[in-house]
Amino acid sequence: MFENIRADLRAYAGDWGAQGFWVMLVYRFGRWRYGVRPALLRKLLSLIYKVLYKLVQILTGIELPCEVVVGRNFVIDHFGGIIISGYAQFGDDCRIRNGVVVGLKNVNEPIAPVIGNNVDIGTGAKVLGNIRIGNNVVIGANAVVLTDVPDDSVAVGVPAIIKRRQPAEATASSMDTSDCDAK
Repeated sequence: MFENIRADLRAYAGDWGAQGFWVMLVYRFGRWRYGVRPALLRKLLSLIYKVLYKLVQILTGIELPCEVVVGRNFVIDHFGGIIISGYAQFGDDCRIRNGVVVGLKNVNEPIAPVIGNNVDIGTGAKVLGNIRIGNNVVIGANAVVLTDVPDDSVAVGVPAIIKRRQPAEATASSMDTSDCDAK
């Protein structure tokens, strides 16, 4: 647990005051308590977790239950209005912002998105249902994603339109500055 907390603190640039870090601290405690023996002590720690979870939810507006599977370097930017289903899964190096919902599309189908590595989810985005989000994906602000998104893609709009990401070297070479030479 403490190794994960140290890694989370590094992901937040050492900022103990970051509300996303508070959420991750409670999340890590919640995950850790599952392995505690004896059962009576685990039940006491579960009660403490539930109180801390509700407190951090009220203070930050972020709902991240300990049932969610979260990879390394998970960063929550800009607190508030973030709801993540307990069925969701995140890979490594993911970032989400305020107003994001990652959850169920239908209550009759309790399956939430599985999100790959290096995924950046913009402000207000909704990612819903039994879908897979690939690696190296950017989901634009206010996008509503209801279908799978392949690796190296961008999802924008309502409903989201998926586009392939341009390689970094192609983007750099397309910025020709020869027309900007001094006259």
